[in-house]
Amino acid sequence: MRYFLIAGEASGDQLGAALMAGLRQLDADAQFDGIGGPAMTGLGLHSLFPMDELSIMGIWEVLPKYRHLKRRIAQTAQAVTAAAPDVLITIDSPDFGLRVAHLARAARPDLRTVHYVAPSVWAWRPGRARKMARVIDHVLAILPFEPPLMEAAGMTCDFVGHPVATADVAGPDEAQLFRNAHGIAPDAPVVLCLPGSRRGEVARLGPRFDEALMRLRDRVPEIRVVLPTVPGVAGLVRDMTRRWPTAPIVIEEAEEKRAAFAAADLALAASGTVSLELAANRIPMVIGYDMAPLSRLIVGVLLRTDTVTLVNLVSDTRAVPEFLGRACQPGPLAQALQQTLEEPSGRAAQLEAMDLTMERLGKGGEAPGLRAAASVIAAVRRPQ
Repeated sequence: MRYFLIAGEASGDQLGAALMAGLRQLDADAQFDGIGGPAMTGLGLHSLFPMDELSIMGIWEVLPKYRHLKRRIAQTAQAVTAAAPDVLITIDSPDFGLRVAHLARAARPDLRTVHYVAPSVWAWRPGRARKMARVIDHVLAILPFEPPLMEAAGMTCDFVGHPVATADVAGPDEAQLFRNAHGIAPDAPVVLCLPGSRRGEVARLGPRFDEALMRLRDRVPEIRVVLPTVPGVAGLVRDMTRRWPTAPIVIEEAEEKRAAFAAADLALAASGTVSLELAANRIPMVIGYDMAPLSRLIVGVLLRTDTVTLVNLVSDTRAVPEFLGRACQPGPLAQALQQTLEEPSGRAAQLEAMDLTMERLGKGGEAPGLRAAASVIAAVRRPQ
């Protein structure tokens, strides 16, 4: 079969690559077109244009690029029509992918459509599921409580597991090699700084995270800060951190990132999938997030849950401290980091919540990419 896949950010690129690998395993004749990043292009996808053009978030962030994005949406929909795939698979990034699906469906009403990663209707804008059902047939959910919400909106949906639950994590030997390579003393706490994978996130959260870590260093002088990043924002991160008094160790390579996670004792992270990566590595964390003022105002009005941290949601706890919107300030972040680093009870509660989260996301089961591939093939073969 022929598959047209659209990913718009780093996490979607990883999901898309795992899905492509699964499809190749189940479909020897699989052919791929679409938009993707390094992971997907590494498996043979020729991306229509660079994926990082789509790595933006929030109403205020999108507005200056609206005309360009609109042209890219039309271009991508035309490419879908020209490729004549058996199925269009949009991966996360619904603001772009679903607009493409709408245009592609208008040109070809019988086109099968799948969306990978259900919209977070449990958090805000529940009407998005009903709107999505106008152009999407089937959903691949990565959180276990999502299928009933998608089915109620009129789509079929399978929980396929979350890739982070079955990802290979580095061990103590790799952690020690990382410490040795960067001259980190055996008793020095390693703190990860993770301000996001989008340029807007890094620009907004980076200075606040840096100030919080400076304050933590005043109280715990021996800490070493490590900032893993992704290619799309690596240049911005390096330029920004040259001015940071905390002087973090900036790393880009995937293997070094794995080792850094194994070596870490604590993390300050933006809200998002990274909290699950930290949970898989059993790294206690503090979550901070903010948006542009207009986006913050709108989301604040529409938010339907008291937490957006995935570890808290999946484990049904509130073990991970989070600071959102105006609360995302250096002082409270630094205080929470120090408490998380020094108070055993809080760390123990987080570790218990992390273990439960990984169990519920499919740890020990079949690889999510393969489960997702089987779900896609079954959906395409299902009578319309």
